[in-house]
Amino acid sequence: MNRGPRPSCWTGSTRHILDSAAPGELVLSTQVLQEFYVTATRKLPNPLPLAQAADAVQDFAGFPVVPSDARLVLAAVEISRSAQLSLWDALLIEAARTAGCDRILTEDLNHGATIGGVRIENPFGGS
Repeated sequence: MNRGPRPSCWTGSTRHILDSAAPGELVLSTQVLQEFYVTATRKLPNPLPLAQAADAVQDFAGFPVVPSDARLVLAAVEISRSAQLSLWDALLIEAARTAGCDRILTEDLNHGATIGGVRIENPFGGS
């Protein structure tokens, strides 16, 4: 992964997570890459230029990436039903399970909960 300059929208916590991750310790999903690009180019108060966001996605692709396929979606549908989560959140959890991860870093789910054997951690100040 390129350890060069980071987009200004990345907080200190984000930079720390990415820069301190050991090889194989951080796994992403195709959904994470997609959500980053949409958020960075459309949802931020000062969106990134498209080329800069594309470069960041390319940088993230240097980590292992769990692809979305029919098996992943079907398993996520079951998690969504059993845990009463949105399909999008369930896809993140199933991608983590598929990669053999025991925890997921997100600010969108309940910090400390365990779903499908995956612990939810908010790296931005969960309590």
